This record gives sequence, structure tokens and C-alpha cells, in this order.
Amino acid sequence: MKKLPAQRGRVAVIGAGPGGMAAALSVHQAGHDVVLFERYPHASPAGNILNLWPPPIKALGLLGVNTEDLGAPCTSEFRNARGRRRVRAALPEQVVRDYGGGFIGLLRPELYERLLDALPKGVLQVNRTVERIEQDENGVRLHLADGRVHEADLVIGADGIDSLVRRTLWGDSPKREHNLHIFGGYTFDESVETEPGMCVLSHTRTVQGSWTAIRDKGRDGHQWWILEAFDAGREFSGDLHSNATGLGQDFARPLPQLIAATDPAHVQRWVIRDRKPLKQWSKGRATLVGDAAHPTSPYAGYGAGVATEDGYFIGRRLAGVDLSDYAAVRQALDAFEAPASRTPPGSPSTPMPSGRSSITRRALCNRSGT
Repeated sequence: MKKLPAQRGRVAVIGAGPGGMAAALSVHQAGHDVVLFERYPHASPAGNILNLWPPPIKALGLLGVNTEDLGAPCTSEFRNARGRRRVRAALPEQVVRDYGGGFIGLLRPELYERLLDALPKGVLQVNRTVERIEQDENGVRLHLADGRVHEADLVIGADGIDSLVRRTLWGDSPKREHNLHIFGGYTFDESVETEPGMCVLSHTRTVQGSWTAIRDKGRDGHQWWILEAFDAGREFSGDLHSNATGLGQDFARPLPQLIAATDPAHVQRWVIRDRKPLKQWSKGRATLVGDAAHPTSPYAGYGAGVATEDGYFIGRRLAGVDLSDYAAVRQALDAFEAPASRTPPGSPSTPMPSGRSSITRRALCNRSGT
């Protein structure tokens, strides 16, 4: 990292999801004062199941988050619906050595808990809704629902696909429906026999069914998901577990058994949608991270991971920057968006593991669908 600034800047982050918490941690490490605003009473996940790949896992560790035994390392295979293997994902030896597999399977609440544990006291402020943002070359003013005004040198919008910061900077745009939906759940039932440390993705002509190992608070289990076409204009009113059971019956073991062993309370449904990618994320003294900048379709295991990486890199770009200097802020935000390789500080010869370090940030984040 660059030399820390002589004068501490003031940074406001809106939204306490993975991207917002990662940004707050990274900005704090960069030597600035940071406040993380969350409109709900608690910073809690909206979903249940999750996969994280090596780049965000490495970023979390560098941010001071405890990644020990965070999830179950998995190796991926694509199989047909009858269970016959079509292809096995080859992994570099370095990735297997350092991470145990291509990604880890876990539950979202544990990721949130570990991020929250790493946040310095006083950074997170809950029940604080930002209703309006104003900015000029001298600073940013956040107008809160309680009537107070918070002043900062820089604001980072980590407020999701319906981001207030994005609308303020670039106007509104419609969500893009993929006309797909997913049923997903998890179980720790030990009676279902599976292959340890595996991710298996299968499909029929109309449905994809997948499962992976997970680890949560020292327990071994499994997550699964079923993807099918669904008209976004229709209202869904069916039973989640029953629908998943019916869709999963055409797949080989252990997918039907995992669904059957899942408590219906641990099944969720979500629709697949995104927004048209922005050509630019930052304007003036404001920028975006995570789904606010590039809402990926919530399916391919990128959303939380890329948001975490965004949060990591924005702090690194602000290290050593005098945030009272408008030109310096603009230069830092332009660098944050620049299509260049990202190398963690202190490791000039060791890029973030996986091909992401050689792919531009925008090219990666603009990928839509699965």
C-alpha cells in the first residue's frame, strides 16, 4: 500500500452487504475515517446459499477477516441428468494447494458474521437510511431520514441493484429480466450419501439441477439449487419445497435425496435479473461497488465475490490520497475503474489467484447470465 495520508479523509459507505463491509474495511486500512450506513436494524443477508472463489477469499484475508474453516472447498464436475460425468474442471496446482478447490461452499450468514466481527467498533451505523445525496468539488452531503446531514469527502454506493447512489449519479434504468428463477436450499442431514468435496452441475433439456458441499460453523452439509424458465410477468404462488421436489425428481442421486432431506424453512426462491452495465461507475466524489455498479445475475457465484473484490480495491486506491483534494479524488477513482491487473499490496509477484487478475474488472463484471 502507498504511504498513509497525513490528513485522514472522511468516507461514507452506503449498504452493509459484502461489498460495503469490504469497502469499509479496506478504507479503514487505508488510513481514512469511514462510516458504513445500513438502513435496516441489522446487517443481515437476504439469501441463504453461497459460493466464494479464491480471489474474494484472498481479499477477505487481506482485509483482516477470519477465513479459517469458512467453507467447504469443492471441485466441479458437469454431469448429465443420469449422473454420468461429462467434464471435470481442471484446477491449477497453486489453487488446490492454497484453497483446496476451485471455490468454497458456505452459507451467507457466516460470511456476514465474519465481516461484522472484523469491522472496527463504531464504523457500522444501523437504522440509518440515506434519502438524498448532494455533492460538489468540496465534498458530499448525505441527507438522512432522521433529518440529519452527514458530510464526507467521498461516498461509496454499495446499496445493491436498486442503488440510490447509482440513480443519483446516472439516472434510473429498468431491470433486465432473464425469465428464470431458482429454488435453493441446504441440509446437514448426514443420512444422504454424497461424494465429499464436490460440486456437481447437471441438466435436462429444460432444468438445471446442482449441488455442492458446504461447511458452516464446523458442520458439514450440502447446498442445492434448481434453475428453470419462469415468466417474470407471472406471480409465483406455489410451495417452494414441493416445486423443487418435482423439478429434482429427474436427476440422479443425490440431488433428489438432498432436496427431500431439506427443511422447507431452509428453501428459498429468487428470480434472475440484472441491469444494463454502466460505462462508468464514478462521478465527482462518488463511486459504486458491487451490484450498485454491475448487478450480475444472482446465480453464477459472482455477485458477493466480485462485490468483495470491489471493496478491497477501492480502499487500496484511496491509500495515500488527500481526499480534500478534488483532483486527487478523481484520479484515484479513475484508477479504481481502470482495466489493469490487480495485485494485492505486499505481493507484487503474486496476482489474485485465478484468471481474474488478467481480465479487466469491467469485462468480468459485465458478463450476464450463467
